[in-house]
Amino acid sequence: MSMKFSNRLMERLIEARRIVALTGAGVSAESGVPTFRGNDGIWSRFKPEELATVDAFMKNPQLVWEWYAHRKKIIASIQPNAGHVALARMEEMFEQFVLVTQNIDNLHRRAGSKTVLELHGNIERNYCMKCGSIFANDEVTIQAGAPRCEKKYEGLSCDGLVRPDVAWFGELIPEDQWKQSARAAESADVFLSIGTSGVVYPAASLPLIAKRSGAYLVEVNTERTALSDLADEFLEGASGVVLPALCDRLKGTIRSPGTIV
Repeated sequence: MSMKFSNRLMERLIEARRIVALTGAGVSAESGVPTFRGNDGIWSRFKPEELATVDAFMKNPQLVWEWYAHRKKIIASIQPNAGHVALARMEEMFEQFVLVTQNIDNLHRRAGSKTVLELHGNIERNYCMKCGSIFANDEVTIQAGAPRCEKKYEGLSCDGLVRPDVAWFGELIPEDQWKQSARAAESADVFLSIGTSGVVYPAASLPLIAKRSGAYLVEVNTERTALSDLADEFLEGASGVVLPALCDRLKGTIRSPGTIV
């Protein structure tokens, strides 16, 4: 089934130099990424608020790490969907394309997106709470049940606790990622809000920042949200359906980044 897009939307996209896309859980759900509160066997006994906090990690790093190891294993087995791939394609079409995501699953990068701002972190990345060293999942060493940093400083191991590089309850999101996201929203010609409920702040303020700054605001979602009435366009449907169709429609109108055919 072919999708139709308004002439106004196509005109704004063809004229645009700077595109910003914000993605939420709906995009990952299409790949089968389980929700944070999914029913995962023994872990269903715990509330996320009991595990995804600094206090919980400091009290029982082994328990928290085992929970994240379980989640990491599930996400590693999941593949990017057509929506992820379409966003990577769009990045090649425009002069400036910034992808801001609330998702931690790294599926955007795995799909080929290069300019990705991660507001809530990345589950494939970890860092030492003592020295700040970054580790991939397969680089983390577990000692006595807890992940420990083995970086050497003056011949001695750091031995700091290593934690997932994700935003936990009660934590601020990474300041650099937020500032870059807000700047991108302010300068966007077109802003795409995709698969997000529009109620989780501060991410939910980005479409508003873009709209106030003159961007053409487009929402892609399977159902209307708090943002829908403010959007210039509401494209109803799964991102894995809508975005590939939009890419195909753009393919014949944009020859190279910033160039109209």
